[in-house]
Amino acid sequence: MLRPVRDLFPPTLSPDLVVGLDSPDDAAVWRLDETRLLVVTTDFFTPVVDDPYDFGAIAAANSLSDLYAMGARPFLALNVTAMPVDLPAEVVTEILRGGAEKAWEAGAVIAGGHSVQDREPKYGLVALGFAEHDRLMTKAAAQPGDILFVTKPLGTGVTATALKNGKADDADVRQITEWMKRLNALASRTAVELGVRAATDVTGFGLLGHAAEMAAASQSGLRFHLGSVPFFAGAPRYAREGQFPGGTRDNEAYFSARVRFEAEIGEVERKLLFDAQTSGGLLIAVPRDRAREFVAAAGIAALPAWPIGEVVPGQDVTVAALPMDGWERVDVEGVVFLGATKRGGTNR
Repeated sequence: MLRPVRDLFPPTLSPDLVVGLDSPDDAAVWRLDETRLLVVTTDFFTPVVDDPYDFGAIAAANSLSDLYAMGARPFLALNVTAMPVDLPAEVVTEILRGGAEKAWEAGAVIAGGHSVQDREPKYGLVALGFAEHDRLMTKAAAQPGDILFVTKPLGTGVTATALKNGKADDADVRQITEWMKRLNALASRTAVELGVRAATDVTGFGLLGHAAEMAAASQSGLRFHLGSVPFFAGAPRYAREGQFPGGTRDNEAYFSARVRFEAEIGEVERKLLFDAQTSGGLLIAVPRDRAREFVAAAGIAALPAWPIGEVVPGQDVTVAALPMDGWERVDVEGVVFLGATKRGGTNR
């Protein structure tokens, strides 16, 4: 979508633009001075849940996530809204309240915004944050040997689609709603303080789409282990029922040429790894010599962090069926694992 304007804004035109159109990163980055960076992003979308307050909170958390993926601290935001003229005022108020309270939780101030009329509600934020030069995280900094962690389970896409189609259990909807409302602040801060410099957030392109971008930017390969990847409890069932959003199918069509699967991984599992996520966790590449320290720090902070793979030489994304050797799977209530636990065995 941005190809037509890339040539108009070459990197040499703005030497203070640290991250711009020439990079697939999660936010734009502008150099303020010798130590500080301004990180800017925007995102908005249609409702993924029925409750207007929850929708507002999820949309805000999703917008702020791009800042956290870069290691930035939010400080300012603007509302972006598109609302039907016949939508009750109290519904709009609840959407905005959900977004405002989530921004406040993040330490940011909403200072204005813009609204237009549209047939379907849409809401999100323009979000700004500060980062330091030597603490910025990007997709391009992953190095062979790094251990890959994810900080939220996968499966919001199939579960939210099942909700839209009247097929989702209430417990599953409550589960993804609470996780989607969670800020990635703690995950970002824990990673930055341990010297991590490579991360992205798992959102619309799904795990494998964002992984493919990280692999290309880092000029390294990423290898995942299906048996170590966490999923929401209802996701496997909704996947078997075909409750995939259109974005998941687009991700598979666009990124599949850059991904290789072991033969025993089935079609449903493959699609789940491409599942388009909303307000997902961070995918963090932690240097191997700091990985155990990261696990310990995450445990102290009560931060779920699942080791799901490693950075390897090459530029492909590969998926193995078995869990990672030498790493225990993190058990969290309502989280399930797929694939083989050993050769000839399966889990769920």
